[in-house]
Amino acid sequence: MLGPSKRHAILTGLSSKGYWHLSRTLATQTGMTNDWLKRQGLISVRDLWMRAHGYT
Repeated sequence: MLGPSKRHAILTGLSSKGYWHLSRTLATQTGMTNDWLKRQGLISVRDLWMRAHGYT
């Protein structure tokens, strides 16, 4: 099964925690993978850092 369970997604959405704390939840970690973020057009800070320092 891909992504978070419906229960985890709902509980995360209803949480009053800030975005920094929510970024470490199971629902966020399984629903917003690095591959998914890349498909959304976001750039990788890690890749930029490696390119700037000559690792790629």
